[in-house]
Amino acid sequence: MDLNLEGQVAFITGASKGIGRAVAEQLAAEGCDVVITARTADELERTAKKISEASGRTVLPLAGDMSVTEDVRRCVDETLERFGRIDVLVTCAGSSPGGLLEDLTEEQWMSSLNLKFMGYVRTVRAVIPHMRERGSGSIVLVVGNDGLKPSYWEMTAGVANAADINFASSVAEQYGRYGVRINTVNPGPVNTDRWDTLEKAFARDKGCTQERAHELAVASIPLGRICEPEEVASVVAFLASPRASFVNGAHLPLDGAQRKGIMDT
Repeated sequence: MDLNLEGQVAFITGASKGIGRAVAEQLAAEGCDVVITARTADELERTAKKISEASGRTVLPLAGDMSVTEDVRRCVDETLERFGRIDVLVTCAGSSPGGLLEDLTEEQWMSSLNLKFMGYVRTVRAVIPHMRERGSGSIVLVVGNDGLKPSYWEMTAGVANAADINFASSVAEQYGRYGVRINTVNPGPVNTDRWDTLEKAFARDKGCTQERAHELAVASIPLGRICEPEEVASVVAFLASPRASFVNGAHLPLDGAQRKGIMDT
């Protein structure tokens, strides 16, 4: 199915690896010119080169930290200067420390909220005036399913993600009248470096091996496996596209109907 994304400009945060990279690859394959951001310049530039070579589209790497307001504004301004518009915004940047309440420090809480929640707020706030002025735009926030299905071993992420979901609902109501759509995609376990880190933290806190942690994760998903980044990217691309023209303020779980309670056995 043609998603009618040919020639659009997409701005993607956290795009040097994992879900963000898969989204950038998918949108470029659909005909978008793509701006990718991440904190590590070298890795970002290698990613941009590979995506551009594979798709034939322009891929602009802009190193920046989405926890820093000045970096967010600079990356958005450089995108508008280069392309003149941003049609699609996808936020993927951010990770949160796993851990149990009594072990988590205030600094860990603040770090999680600053990047995983406020990083999304900063990016949307920087892009949305442009979309409102143009009268069109699509924003997709990639927000973990722990924002909808809490679990105590990923508490800092769950709290930040729940805030992201509330934020997205509010912004969707405010800006829908201007032709701007805002939705979230809510993955469960996804086969990325980030998930490997979370498995290690879960194993540490539960006093088991990582192999056992992985078994519990898989057992919690009725489909019997964890998700691949490309599967998330396909859903994001659809929501970002004109094919989803009446989808606004939606929160789409992409977790294979995960039952998190099983992981506590």
